[in-house]
Amino acid sequence: MDNSTTTEKNHFSLEQIQNFNGKYPKQLWYLALVEMWERFCFYGMRGMLTVFMIDELFFTKQNANLKYGAIQAFVYAFTFIGGIFADKILGFRKSLVFGALLMILGNILVASSPHNLFFLGITLTVIGTGFFKPNISSMVGYLYKEGDHRKDAGFGLFYTAINVGALIGGSICVVLGKSHSWALAFLSAAFVMLIGLIVFICTKRYLGPIGTSPLKNISVTKRNTYEILVYIGAIATIPLIFLMLNNTRYTDIFMYTIGPLALLYFLFQFYKIKELKDRKKLIAALLLILFSILFFALFEQAGGSLAIFAKDNLRPLNLYLFKIDPNAVNNGANSLFVILFSTPLGLLWYWLSKRKKEPNTVVKFGLGFLFVALSFYTFYSTIFFVDSNGITSINIFVLAYLFMTIGELCLSPIGLSMITSLSPKHLSGMMMGMWFLASAYGQYVAGLLGADISNPDNNATRLESLISYTNGYHTLAIYSLIFGVVIIIVSPVIRKLMQGVK
Repeated sequence: MDNSTTTEKNHFSLEQIQNFNGKYPKQLWYLALVEMWERFCFYGMRGMLTVFMIDELFFTKQNANLKYGAIQAFVYAFTFIGGIFADKILGFRKSLVFGALLMILGNILVASSPHNLFFLGITLTVIGTGFFKPNISSMVGYLYKEGDHRKDAGFGLFYTAINVGALIGGSICVVLGKSHSWALAFLSAAFVMLIGLIVFICTKRYLGPIGTSPLKNISVTKRNTYEILVYIGAIATIPLIFLMLNNTRYTDIFMYTIGPLALLYFLFQFYKIKELKDRKKLIAALLLILFSILFFALFEQAGGSLAIFAKDNLRPLNLYLFKIDPNAVNNGANSLFVILFSTPLGLLWYWLSKRKKEPNTVVKFGLGFLFVALSFYTFYSTIFFVDSNGITSINIFVLAYLFMTIGELCLSPIGLSMITSLSPKHLSGMMMGMWFLASAYGQYVAGLLGADISNPDNNATRLESLISYTNGYHTLAIYSLIFGVVIIIVSPVIRKLMQGVK
């Protein structure tokens, strides 16, 4: 996969990379570009899942929500596994390339026969994303020295790249599928992932030693054997993941198992750490990860229940001469608002910091929940604008996404940065994997919540379905409000555990 030579590795030393001038290292731009194309692929696929399963595979809304939650849960669960193998055997680079190849192949399979090979292709995409996603984020963390105040800005740029890809992919793919061809939609996801892989292969030499093999002290033959065993093991999981995606009861068993195993592995690594200060920081990281499970369970209604809501209960968005498909709005609104508001919000934090009034990281987590509560109250309010056919205002729907995005911006970009800052370097891949494993549990619970608030009657009118969904969003708003208040109350305790990390 990665045949880096010694000369290539030494072309840039880690010290040279980290002692960059200006706001961003040039390597960050390359990694952000790769991530942008990967997120086009991922969010393009994600935005199609629920609509495709209902319209083309004729799943019930409840079943589609459960399948969507299962698929997304496995995507993020595999990031934990991929992070461990990258840390211990493959290195970030080889893991990334292997993951990209699987994602390309998975989308090509679905494109070749959307109805017959859907779950097989999605299985490959699940495994591929697991090997790709946590490792590119970890490489971004290595571009900075410990304590470098520019790190948050770097992750902010990286986060913007994620959302540019998500905006384009999420908007284009679902429209291609609904208006033209589902095969073309999935093929476009494969094509852009290929572009991302080519960009990475052409620019990896600028990363110096970052992401190379962690097994430098053993023979090449032994190292290659370990790497091949990882590839074989990943491919061997295909039938298992395929089975669990087809039967969500097996997903339940998997989720009840992987979490405790991950926690046991965390504790195993935790007790190997001697420094009390490092242990406290790891506890703080774990608490932030647990909070993120609750957040993503609420936030990730976007690909499930809100996708169905957009498909059935919204008018197209009239934008001058254009009419934008409601599912394109659902898939793209959040990403567009992230791009538009991440910099102004960052400037607000900076302005408050200068006046020593900036809320700390944990309080920002709590604020994230409060804005999500406001978002779900706004989704609920669409019931007051509904017509007799069960169609409601897309403008109110978009406003709700604005509030949700502000909540996300209070949590997610600083969450990525915090996990790398609180984690020892040798555990950064594992901890980043645990961050995404928390997303897996959030996605899993999101699917359960989405299925629960769906109207179980397949013959329900649009109006009856809208009432069912809006009542559910009202309940989620209450949960969000409670979680936000509790987190803000306990924030001083967590701040002490963070040992001054900001």
